[in-house]
Amino acid sequence: MKIKIILISFAVLLVAACRPSSKRTSEPETLVTNASAAGLGIELSLTKGKEFNHPLVAIWLETPSGQYIQTLYVSQSIATGFFAHADNTGERWKPGSRRRPAALPYWSHKRNVKEADGLYVPTPATAMPDAYTGPTPLKSFVLKSKSDSMLINEFVVVLEINQCFDFNRTWTTTRFPDDYQYATSGQPSLIYSSGTINPSKLESEYNLRLIGHGNPSGTDGNLFPDISGFTSALEIVGEAKVKVIL
Repeated sequence: MKIKIILISFAVLLVAACRPSSKRTSEPETLVTNASAAGLGIELSLTKGKEFNHPLVAIWLETPSGQYIQTLYVSQSIATGFFAHADNTGERWKPGSRRRPAALPYWSHKRNVKEADGLYVPTPATAMPDAYTGPTPLKSFVLKSKSDSMLINEFVVVLEINQCFDFNRTWTTTRFPDDYQYATSGQPSLIYSSGTINPSKLESEYNLRLIGHGNPSGTDGNLFPDISGFTSALEIVGEAKVKVIL
């Protein structure tokens, strides 16, 4: 009997030891891009909201007047034009090449690289360099990146985020019935901004605030400030902050 009790106790302890702690599982994942660059260190932390579920993300730098400087990070599927779930013509989704201009239209038009088919998202043949891409985050994350060169003038960190098939009562499946790109989107991308960052007068951190949404079909790079009608998409991001490291 004593041996049986000892074995049971040992089994319980073994299971407890193998079970991930809540602290460990709650730790954000780390994404590293452009590590060999000589510029400023940019560290952006995003705490996921309750609706966070494999979102597509782009993070970039621009001037206070809105002129694009460079990309810091963009989800690999958008950067390469290759998605794990690209073709649903059969019984199961299949990986392959796919264009999704409605996913991150504000970023793609800011980047302003027009492909042969007229779209502003990369193709497998024109994929972005690996230095600026990474896997789609599965949970809260910290991006550790660098600008290509030292930044002397003021700049802004911008984040755009979107989840496919994120429909609601306003952004319904039938709102644009003939729009193929909108059909895989739903609530458009949301855009967050750090506000102006002055490298010579740095603050300890900058909170990113929601400033609007992108085009629901990806046909232009306009910013739409009106976010009425958005619901679950507002819960993708819990909090986002950025630090600048000299």
